[in-house]
Amino acid sequence: MTYQGVLRKMETEFSQPIQYYLVFENDFLNINQLLNKTMTIEFVKYQCLNCGLNRPIYRQGFDKQCFYEIPQAADWIMRPELSTAHLGKEDRDLEYEKRAQLQPHIVYLANSSNVKVGVTRKNQVPTRWIDQGAHEAIEIVEVPNRYLAGITEVVLKNYVADKTNWRKMLKNDIEDENLVEWRERLKQYIPDEAKDYFIEHNTETHLEFPVHKFPEKPKSLNIIKTQKYIGKLVGIKGQYLIFDDETVFNIRANEGLVITISIH
Repeated sequence: MTYQGVLRKMETEFSQPIQYYLVFENDFLNINQLLNKTMTIEFVKYQCLNCGLNRPIYRQGFDKQCFYEIPQAADWIMRPELSTAHLGKEDRDLEYEKRAQLQPHIVYLANSSNVKVGVTRKNQVPTRWIDQGAHEAIEIVEVPNRYLAGITEVVLKNYVADKTNWRKMLKNDIEDENLVEWRERLKQYIPDEAKDYFIEHNTETHLEFPVHKFPEKPKSLNIIKTQKYIGKLVGIKGQYLIFDDETVFNIRANEGLVITISIH
C-alpha cells in the first residue's frame, strides 16, 4: 500500500496507549497499526500549508514569505506574553488574534525529558502534552486569555525548564516527578494578575505511548537530504516515528513536505 500527501502534525486520540493518525487529503492512516511493519518514506516536493505553492519550507510548515505575513505564524504564537488582542491592538490580523488569544488558556507542567512549564489553549489539553511526549502532566492555572498565560509562563520558567530535550524524551530516559508538589512549590511565583486563576486539587494526567523499543542513540531523519528512507517502525512518541535502526522522524518539524509512504 502506498499513500501520498502533505505532512501535518499527527492527529491523536487520548487512550492507553495514545492512538496516532496521519491525515492526508485523500488518505487516513492509523499509525499504530503500522508498528512492526517496514515502511518507505520518500520526499516528493514542498507544499506550503498556507499558499500551497512548491516553495522551500521556512518554519512551521510555511514558506518564508507566508511565515512573515500570516497571523498563524506571528511572534505571539511562540511567545504568548506578546499577545495584544486583549488590548484591542492588532499584530497582523486582529479578528484572527481575538479568536485565538481571547479564549481560555492553560499554564501547565509536563514531564517529558524533565519537568517543564508550558502554555496551551484549554481545548488543546491533552493534545499538547501528547505532542511533547510527556508521560505525565498537570494544569496549574486556567486564565481567560493568552497574554495572562504568557506572563505566568515567563515568570515560572525562572524556576523550571521551558524546553524539552527531544533525545532524552525519545530514549525514555525519564524520572517520575510529583507534579502536585511542583505545582504547590511554584504557586508563590504566579504573577498577581493570574493568582486568582490557580487550580487547586487536580491530579496528574498519565500518558502511555505506543513504543515497542526505545532508541539508545536517536538520530534524526532529514528526508529532504536523503530523499528516501526504509525502516521498520517500532514506536511513536510525541510527534516522532521511531524505527528499529534508531532513526527518528519528526513529523511536526517536516510539516509542509509532500511525501509518499509505502507499507511493505
